[in-house]
Amino acid sequence: MVLEKQFRNLDEQIEILKNKGLKIDDEDYAKEVLLRENYFFIMGYRHLFLKDDTSRTYIEGATFEELYSMFLFDRTIRNILFKNLLIIENNLKSIISYQLSKMYGYRERDYLRSKNFTNNTEKQRQVNDLIKKIKRQVRVNGKDNTATEHYVSNYGYIPLWILVKVLSFGIVSEMYSILKSSDQKDIAEVYGITVENMLSYLPVLANYRNLCAHEEILYDHKTQKEIDDTIYHKMLNIKKENNEYIYGKNDILALIIIMKQMLKDEEFTNMMYEIGNAIETLGYNLKSIKIEKVLSILGLPDNWDQLINIERKGKNE
Repeated sequence: MVLEKQFRNLDEQIEILKNKGLKIDDEDYAKEVLLRENYFFIMGYRHLFLKDDTSRTYIEGATFEELYSMFLFDRTIRNILFKNLLIIENNLKSIISYQLSKMYGYRERDYLRSKNFTNNTEKQRQVNDLIKKIKRQVRVNGKDNTATEHYVSNYGYIPLWILVKVLSFGIVSEMYSILKSSDQKDIAEVYGITVENMLSYLPVLANYRNLCAHEEILYDHKTQKEIDDTIYHKMLNIKKENNEYIYGKNDILALIIIMKQMLKDEEFTNMMYEIGNAIETLGYNLKSIKIEKVLSILGLPDNWDQLINIERKGKNE
């Protein structure tokens, strides 16, 4: 039988934390944080400071300020990654819309024909379902977007380069997966990667993009899909266990490796410096645990920042 969770006021929340061994020097400050940020969300980071995986008590010296610093760190990293994921999303939408408009035309009746997608018989249902999804999003969201409404009212159609603005990243990712192989290849070559790379990267990007958008806990998130081994795994000398890299497959490092290949060099460098500053700040605020514990959960080896200095590698390298 699952016990029902009951409401606890701020004083009771403070007592619960203190009884579990968390050090709280300024209770008024802690109450303000809990009121503004939500006890449940902040507790999502408590596992880092517990004595062990099965314990409900905190390690000696763990403080409320450390717990809140971890919460703020996760928010900062989430915001850094999110703004760069939006850059990738916008770029990909632009590139796909350019490719399909060039090949098949700029009116819905032209570019949304099923014959413009893969002729794989096993994927025809998916093709038809995707076209229906796109048309549904146009009906639902088209009038809420100034650009799409303008084209419908004045021209009676929506060019794909405008339509992508109301399409979710998930739908655009699925669209890529059922394009003709020639179109997939032309789009992937813009990034200097293979079609296989792109197909494995997009689900990871979409997963992290949605997580960031909904402000879910990021630092320990792992995706169901893994990316293939890359030259970057080897150049960072990432350790292997059972012949598998321990970092960079379905974690934050995997996401950063993808972004290394899909952002412009300046964008990637700026992102890495921002992440580095956030890690440095967190390391300064942590006393009861070491920053290396957080980096390990993130999937970042000690030399993770060397990705800045590694030259972008082409698909054949």
